[in-house]
Amino acid sequence: MLEEFLSFTGLVAVIDILIVATLLYWLMILIKGTRASRMVWGIGIIVVVYFVSQRAGLMTLHWILDYFLGSIIIVIIVVFQQDIRRGLMKMGGPFSSRGLHVGAEFIDEIAGAASALSIEKTGALVAIERKGDLTGLAEAGTKLDSRVSKELLMSIFNPDSPLHDGAVIVKDHRITRAGTILPLTDRELDHSLGTRHRAALGLTEEADSVVVVVSEKTGEISVAVGGSLEGGYDYERLVLRLKELFMSATESRHRPWWHFYREKAGE
Repeated sequence: MLEEFLSFTGLVAVIDILIVATLLYWLMILIKGTRASRMVWGIGIIVVVYFVSQRAGLMTLHWILDYFLGSIIIVIIVVFQQDIRRGLMKMGGPFSSRGLHVGAEFIDEIAGAASALSIEKTGALVAIERKGDLTGLAEAGTKLDSRVSKELLMSIFNPDSPLHDGAVIVKDHRITRAGTILPLTDRELDHSLGTRHRAALGLTEEADSVVVVVSEKTGEISVAVGGSLEGGYDYERLVLRLKELFMSATESRHRPWWHFYREKAGE
């Protein structure tokens, strides 16, 4: 009886360790490359100093760190609320059942508009929703409900249009909002990249989306996805890239959930 109990207790301990190790591994993947990763090292140093001060008899320092660590959860939530929200959205991403149905005509309209605006060196920012919901991230702007077309996009981003400075939000093949303000990334970028590029990266860091950017300065077409910016696109390459992105997003619904974390670990 005792041997059975010890055997059962040992099995539970192994399962417990595996669960904790998996959670820690998942946490490190989520915070990889973010401000939170630097904070984890900072907290680790504070914890080490906390125990050293206790053993060394540094009572004042130990008392200060004791109170600080007692409220560290609140500090983390307040300071890193965006990173926490981003991590939770990534965690739920692989389980999202939302479908994507993107036709060739839809992509051609966006690529055609971007190409024409690039020739004219007219700035543009088109955010296309994938599995991530952009409703809570896109601020201000004018609500619309229009079919995506090259002519409409060129009209919106015309310098004389009151909506040309913001972003266009595309959801389910429809333009749902124009002149929208997007969240900006807090990363250091090349000086040649402007506010549109910072907004494109900021949005794709927060939600699963694809953002097409046309530089007003150079006319270069870029694509932001997954917090990365890809430049040097023309019409043909943009069409191929958009098809690839939306096809991969659709196919990911049929892949096992663990592929998401395997891909993140390989970044």
